[in-house]
Amino acid sequence: MPKKIRLGILGGGGDSLIGVLHRVAAFINDNYEIVGAVFSPVHQDSLDFAKQIDIPTNRIYPDFETLIAEELKLPEEERIQVCSVQTPNFLHFRMAKGLLENGFHVICEKPMTMTYVEAKKLQEAHKTSGKVFALTHTYTGYPMVRQMREMIKNGELGRIHKVDARYYQGWINPIIHDKEKRAAVWRLDPTKAGISSCMGDIGVHAFNMLEFTTGLKVKALLCDFNYLYDENVMDVDGTVLVRMDKHVKGVIRASQVATGEENGLAIRIYGEKGGFVWKQENPNFLYFFTEGKPLQVYKPGHPYNSKLSLDGTKLPPGHPEGIFDAMANIYLGAAKAIRGEEYDDGEFPTMEDGVRGMNFIEGTVYSHKQGNIWIDMD
Repeated sequence: MPKKIRLGILGGGGDSLIGVLHRVAAFINDNYEIVGAVFSPVHQDSLDFAKQIDIPTNRIYPDFETLIAEELKLPEEERIQVCSVQTPNFLHFRMAKGLLENGFHVICEKPMTMTYVEAKKLQEAHKTSGKVFALTHTYTGYPMVRQMREMIKNGELGRIHKVDARYYQGWINPIIHDKEKRAAVWRLDPTKAGISSCMGDIGVHAFNMLEFTTGLKVKALLCDFNYLYDENVMDVDGTVLVRMDKHVKGVIRASQVATGEENGLAIRIYGEKGGFVWKQENPNFLYFFTEGKPLQVYKPGHPYNSKLSLDGTKLPPGHPEGIFDAMANIYLGAAKAIRGEEYDDGEFPTMEDGVRGMNFIEGTVYSHKQGNIWIDMD
């Protein structure tokens, strides 16, 4: 198999933040080459964007269905191998399912689908296809998050006592107070974003990080949302109490109206032997607390880190790595899986993470609407 994997892209054109993040991530480890795309629902816009980023236009298709049909006409050695789905949420299920059913590997943005029922259907399609499916919960790609996961797995904290995940942003604050502005934002439109804005967009990241780092599963939850206005149907702030395996309890806090906050994802995990604190805005610092000892600070690139952490580190110690590198680590793990190479199960989130994410999102909405009651997760 050639070194570079043939990559197709759906969405992510124009001034899309997520689009440039995916493209740069795919290029960082020199594993992928973009060979086809539908960057925009308007074909001419897709063609113009392809020229702008210097990609040949002969395989820039007018729509998703044409991409699949035309790619299947090509010899297998020329055809797109994996497609990255970067569209708004309401298109994820149809596109990912169609790709899997036609023999393409998939790298998909989260949330994976609009509903839990769709997620279970996609899971069945994935099982039948035998193809690789990677979900881009980007923050799992940070070396220090992976270091935390490995140290917890190795018993460094002992029995886990308490988990606390917070994800605060303020970007909706200037929008939510203007009725016309909030009507024009797709993340506040349930037909495009799904049943949740805040918890579906960022709260699910915090949920995923707790399960990824601890290896434990959330068994039940109780949620309280804030919509700010009676006529606003999408949550913009929420607090979730969680009960996990092994009598572990904790909280997930998420907000899109935390005024002045930028991208404040922070994880705190406490056990019988010590605790961890990691903050996304300073991702190179993992703080390790132990009873009666000085605070320890772990940083990327040092030989004391785990293999999983070091495999996700590209530069010597002291050279900051950020979100592009974190996403690149997910693309790197997916590349190993696509090639049939050995890889660690922590290298990229999977279909199971996507299904649990949708289970979590729907659980929070149901809990709130039923009067803030405890809901069991599947």
